Amino acid sequence: MNKMRWHFDAFGIFCARADQVHSIQRGTVRTNCLDCLDRTNCVQTFLGLENLTKQLGFLNLMEKQQIVSRFEEVFRQMWINNGNEVSKIYAGTGAIQGGSKLMDGARSAARTIQNNLLDNSKQEAIDILLVGSNLNSELADRARILLPQVLLHAPTPVLREMCKRYYEYSSPTSLRISVGTYNVNGGKHFRSVAYKDVSLADWLLDAQKIARSNSMVDLSHPDDISLKSSDIFAIGFEEIVDLNASNIMAASTENAKLWAEELLKVLSRDHKYALVTYVQLVGVCLYLFVRPELAPYLRDVAVDSVKTGLGGATGNKGGVAIRFVLFNTSMCFVCAHFAAGQSQVNERNADYAEITRKIAFPMGRSLNSHDYVFWCGDFNYRIDMDKDEIKELVKKGDLQQILLCDQLKKAQAEGNCFKNYIEGDVEFPPTYKYDVFSDDFDTSEKARAPAWTDRILWKRRKQIADDALVKDWNPGVLAHYGRAELKQSDHRPVIAIIDVEVLKVDESRRHQVLLNVLQQQGPPDATVVVRVEDVKDENEAVSLFTDEFMMELLQELSQVGEVILVRFVEETMWVTFREGECALAAANRGRLSLCGHRVQLNLKTPDWLQLSQFETALCSNNTQPLCDMEPISGLTDITDLSQDLEVSELAGLVDTSPTEPEEPRCAPPNRPMAPPSRPPLPKSPQPSPQMIRKTMPKAGVISVSFKPQVPPAPSPAAAAAAAPAESPPEVTPVFESPPLPEPMQPEAVYEEIAEPPAAAPLVASRPPPPPPRLDSVEDVGPPPSMAPPQLPSRPAQPPVAAAKAPAGPPIPGRPPPIPVRVGNVQFPTGAPPPIPARQPPRPS
Repeated sequence: MNKMRWHFDAFGIFCARADQVHSIQRGTVRTNCLDCLDRTNCVQTFLGLENLTKQLGFLNLMEKQQIVSRFEEVFRQMWINNGNEVSKIYAGTGAIQGGSKLMDGARSAARTIQNNLLDNSKQEAIDILLVGSNLNSELADRARILLPQVLLHAPTPVLREMCKRYYEYSSPTSLRISVGTYNVNGGKHFRSVAYKDVSLADWLLDAQKIARSNSMVDLSHPDDISLKSSDIFAIGFEEIVDLNASNIMAASTENAKLWAEELLKVLSRDHKYALVTYVQLVGVCLYLFVRPELAPYLRDVAVDSVKTGLGGATGNKGGVAIRFVLFNTSMCFVCAHFAAGQSQVNERNADYAEITRKIAFPMGRSLNSHDYVFWCGDFNYRIDMDKDEIKELVKKGDLQQILLCDQLKKAQAEGNCFKNYIEGDVEFPPTYKYDVFSDDFDTSEKARAPAWTDRILWKRRKQIADDALVKDWNPGVLAHYGRAELKQSDHRPVIAIIDVEVLKVDESRRHQVLLNVLQQQGPPDATVVVRVEDVKDENEAVSLFTDEFMMELLQELSQVGEVILVRFVEETMWVTFREGECALAAANRGRLSLCGHRVQLNLKTPDWLQLSQFETALCSNNTQPLCDMEPISGLTDITDLSQDLEVSELAGLVDTSPTEPEEPRCAPPNRPMAPPSRPPLPKSPQPSPQMIRKTMPKAGVISVSFKPQVPPAPSPAAAAAAAPAESPPEVTPVFESPPLPEPMQPEAVYEEIAEPPAAAPLVASRPPPPPPRLDSVEDVGPPPSMAPPQLPSRPAQPPVAAAKAPAGPPIPGRPPPIPVRVGNVQFPTGAPPPIPARQPPRPS
């Protein structure tokens, strides 16, 4: 809650009485969870309770704790019912609440059936309802990446031409991507016990630097640009859990969470990174990390997994994938674990084909429908060579001789797997199989032959078939491809660092290209109107349209394009072409001479360009943003800022313009003021959300004011009544929101409510003192003020109830007035100031 407190306070709530608006809501909070509706509803309930306190304060319902508790109880039940209804729509059952194991078990079974059998068709129906069935194509997928949402329903020729001319309104920018793979052999050993000086940072952050330091001469990258930090990390693991029967049926996620925490800690050594998502399939797990400044440009994140073990029934072997769109380029990362065994080459090729075919993302996206596709994992391709000979060649450093017998290289050359994929030069020793905590190859009874089982490959898709118009096109530049010497597994981790180009679209240039394309494509109806100029009435025009005239006209128009429809409308003839540009070309010819008559050709819709722009504007998003906050200059990560500043300091960073009044903190009215001797409540640097929710419903305990309130002008009647007596100064009611010209340090006023005995009533629920009686109307002079002694006023604090009572008529026979006590008066904690006692009038 602390991370979003400044947003939450700045958004505010709406409050109005009659026709007068007292507080404005300036924003909304949208919550989303990829895999759980219950967590989303729980967060919404928590945020709603935060606002409920402010709403009750505006309604003057914070006096009694019983009322507040009842509101909270009903409010929580409303959100529970909402969660049940939403869960029924999406998951087919109500929300799992943990109250009844039998009911939760039945709901879990129903959800399993829903997820495995019904969700795919339901999601397909939702996609068709939202965007139509014609958008589940490769052309539509490219259009979604390059074009705004309003243009997705444009004619197919327009979409095709806009995608073909993408280079005219986009510019490439370079990003560095690091892809790693590591078979951890079922463990969560972050650091080797025997080799404590080697850590995950040597694999993920310093692999390129270590490789350059170990090489005698490095001519590939003479400058230091090659050592820049990566923008994206995609890290895959295999055997993250033991591949036993229990984990295959229901894999534990504990190791995956521990690795996520450790990876984030290691990667953030030099620069901050954010975990986007991760996906796990039994032992295969893939993590995606990005720099925080790239997060606003990241969209359409989706995950998927494919089982290939035992013919696709189990997940001990298989692959997981994460896809997303960054700027205007789509990327997909795949981590896979193929079938093991020296001779199971065909099974491994089948695993690759199965994963490639079955991976599917929303909106009909497949694996090959992305601009970049990266593969990493334990592919288990071996070497067709005797193990002793392999070890001898490794000692000599003759790796190229071994690679000639590499099964992956052979299968790729034959087109059986990874067609059109690129792999860097393998210049590191085999990554499999070693004795744990040792540099020795497998010395066990099986004595498996060394092999490069852990590999990384990638490819880039060309935007158009003819790339002659795009210069300097490259699939990506490999900056580093090597392994790290982590010895806590029988595999060695591998990392590839690749510099890729992503496209950034310039919206102004795209709009100009769109107008040019629309003008070239012609009218959408592709219709021209044929009119004979030298005819006087409709009957004469119809008589001219003979078979000979029609044949000559169609023969003339067929030179422009294919005619698909001819209609007669009054004295004109409408000719429709298959494509709009053909109609535009025909209309540009102007006049024709047919059968001795002059024929005029005009477009049926000459203002089609303006109409197309108008239709596009109708489909655009015409909603106005509710939040009028401006971004903070120089702030890139609000998460980092919230860790260093208090909530009050974060609220002060919001730009409070004088033209838009800020909403003050809610201070419940009609509460007695705290005694002046009570010091302000000390604030915790980072209060927990649980404590905030527990203390906020107790109205009147803490009131915060950002600025002293300006007293309103009193009415003439009130001024005349209060003229003889000195009344406490008026303060602005809580419902008014005066403008704040500049942020001010909030001033907290604390009023401690004493804990009463169990049987005694609460002091806070005691009614205010009664007003003075009206016993007589005889004018004997103004009576003394019956209000309690005046205390120093505080900003934004509601007035005491007795101070608002008008001075009553004089009462005869009163004793001399009690003199007002002076000095700093102390009263008991938690009780209002006492009222001076009155004596009844003497009988006459």
